[in-house]
Amino acid sequence: MPLNLTAIPMKNRSPLHFSTIFPIVLSLLISTAHAQGRQPADAILTGIVVTMDASRSIYNDGAIAIAGDSVLAAGPRAEIEARFHAPRTIDARGKLILPGFINGHTHVPMTLLRGLHDDVTLNDWLYKFIFPAEHKNVDEEFVRWGTRLAAAEQIRSGITTFADMYYFEDAVAEETKKAGMRGVLGETFIDFPTPDNKDEAAILAYAEKFLQKWQGDPLIHAAVAPHSIYTCSQKTLQDSAALARKYHAPILIHVAEMKKELDDSLKTNHATPVQYLDRLGILGPDVVAAHCIFVDEKDRATLAARHVGCVHNPSSNMMLASGVAPVPEERAAGIAVGLGTDGPAGSNNDLDLMEEIDLAAKLAKITRMSPTALNAKAVVEMATIDGARALHMEKEIGSLEAGKKADIIVINLDEPNAVPMYEIYAQIAYALKASDVETVMIGGRIVMDKYKLLTVDEQAAITKANEYGKKVAASLGMQ
Repeated sequence: MPLNLTAIPMKNRSPLHFSTIFPIVLSLLISTAHAQGRQPADAILTGIVVTMDASRSIYNDGAIAIAGDSVLAAGPRAEIEARFHAPRTIDARGKLILPGFINGHTHVPMTLLRGLHDDVTLNDWLYKFIFPAEHKNVDEEFVRWGTRLAAAEQIRSGITTFADMYYFEDAVAEETKKAGMRGVLGETFIDFPTPDNKDEAAILAYAEKFLQKWQGDPLIHAAVAPHSIYTCSQKTLQDSAALARKYHAPILIHVAEMKKELDDSLKTNHATPVQYLDRLGILGPDVVAAHCIFVDEKDRATLAARHVGCVHNPSSNMMLASGVAPVPEERAAGIAVGLGTDGPAGSNNDLDLMEEIDLAAKLAKITRMSPTALNAKAVVEMATIDGARALHMEKEIGSLEAGKKADIIVINLDEPNAVPMYEIYAQIAYALKASDVETVMIGGRIVMDKYKLLTVDEQAAITKANEYGKKVAASLGMQ
């Protein structure tokens, strides 16, 4: 605002005094004119900006202008500051600024079953341990506390969006929204009684109400999640897909996850899992397929042609000895491949996507005996923009550019493991850790500020998790 000279008493308007204040007046006038020529923003964030845009632009002295829940622009700091003015500047200079990580496949309430039983096959783990434990212990309150614990863990590791498959998914959605996280959340369809629904009719009714409730929500994308071809009949698969498509909702499903699944499908369906699902009309640009391990060249061509997103879960696949997804070949076929932690029980057992970035690259290298099989840049892409493509959300998230959501993480480089830094993608993939994530913003809202969680009562979730641990163990005769 221009300085009002008439407010200065006459006796003070000496030539000497005026010459003293003239530079101040001129500065204010220039500043006002400058601000009026710039676009308003809510905040400007400065630092080393790794955009993950189409050009993979990196700005060592960069900035991001944010308004509401979206990015206005990202670029060199001088350029952004010349174009925008904001009442708040967040100084992260000397730190990495990235789009939030995307956990493309998990089962978050299973944080409360972490470490229940490990070192067994997937089939035994599911049928001998997990399904019985869930039958005895899982209810809506269990799901809420497990989701709260998972939200704290995921935010701390830089995850801003996750895709989930579980029961009582409406409760998962409510707790996810309270935590300020973005979620693609699928209500599970499975051909036996579950903790929330006892038959297909009940599941269909619950899922339809769930889809209706969350339509248009800025954070929650309600989805349908037929578990797999080995737990769902043809009717269940087709009915669940039809319901999803009625509401233009995503379809989440495990696909070609284990050798037994492939062998059984070849014997029973006379087709691979991918070809069977395609024959049923399930595959399409709304499908997110977890694992995609046992997919041959024809399968990969089908997945690409149907625009199915795949999610690679290296920790889970290794821990359960399920196999190794042909990620380089899938990417070469044109499939969008993201990264997931899988459930935080028995098949991981954490929600650390930075660990998956590291393992994805190394697993591909050792299985192909080639250090160039999957490089650092590729796996960072899988955690960000390609992860968004796998969820069919690349227009909304996955990179820092105009019009996309302001889902942003700041990574501290002032740690022994973080220096020196010669190449940014390699540093992210092989040196930096989840504990280096300092600040997390989702939709323009800061949910963790300098390591302090702002939207989750972390200590309450930890306390409750320990209580549930005792209860679950007692229910299975482990105490």
